[in-house]
Amino acid sequence: MKLLRHGPKGQEKPGLLDADGNVRDLSGVLTDITAATLSQAGLAKLRALNLADLPVVPQDTLAVPWTGMGKFLCIGLNYADHAAESNLPIPKEPIVFMKPTSVAVGCNHAVVLPQGSVKSDWEVELGVVIGTQARYVSEADALAHVAGYCVVNDVSEREYQIERGGTWDKGKGCDTFGPVGPWLVTADEVGDPQNLSMWLEVNGHRYQNGSTKTMIFGVAQLVSYVSRFMTLHPGDLITTGTPPGVGMGVKPNPVYLKSGDVMKLSIEKLGVQQQSVHAWNPELIDG
Repeated sequence: MKLLRHGPKGQEKPGLLDADGNVRDLSGVLTDITAATLSQAGLAKLRALNLADLPVVPQDTLAVPWTGMGKFLCIGLNYADHAAESNLPIPKEPIVFMKPTSVAVGCNHAVVLPQGSVKSDWEVELGVVIGTQARYVSEADALAHVAGYCVVNDVSEREYQIERGGTWDKGKGCDTFGPVGPWLVTADEVGDPQNLSMWLEVNGHRYQNGSTKTMIFGVAQLVSYVSRFMTLHPGDLITTGTPPGVGMGVKPNPVYLKSGDVMKLSIEKLGVQQQSVHAWNPELIDG
């Protein structure tokens, strides 16, 4: 299934995408797609529906596909070739950091550059959505705790991240720096998460071409690893690193986002995102 939420901010409605690309409204079945919806029982209830009985509605503005995201967890430098372009060693264990959940916006929401930003960058990443609580789970059992997958753009301000001291959080946590969606695709429909092609373009130029098969630490390893340090709850998101081709790595001169740029990115089976980049404007963040 491809689960989604559509409509203006504060008025989002639950839906799913059928095999013909139509948005089917779920408002008569549930009030919203919440963390509880992502449980095995919740997903089984949706799978049992006759989609023909659900009304087709116009595809409106798409929001983050579910509510109740308690944690927006990130894995850094999880592709060896991206570590190389960043002039950093391949990590011996996963690098874990967090973005505040306030970064999360819909897949086509404006990306708003923070005041004074000159080094904002892009990163196409596979997002892993937890469906059942995970605590000290084995790698063999880890994928059973995954409800589904989604596309994430881990937008990053490199000056804030690297040059301003402290941890990466300052460069990763700016408002709108975490577009998610268009859909949450359930795990059964995705199959092997380690065999998905991915790409990202800026203004029609393709900068990133990669595949999840080149991850240093695979999805099962990551879910198991993170669950040793914190309990993963339904609705938590783990975004799993980016392949090479980020703006910081362009030689000889890095390329960074500016107002008017358009980013387009996709992961196989998970849909396409597109964001326009804007100068600082709080109305675009809050609206």
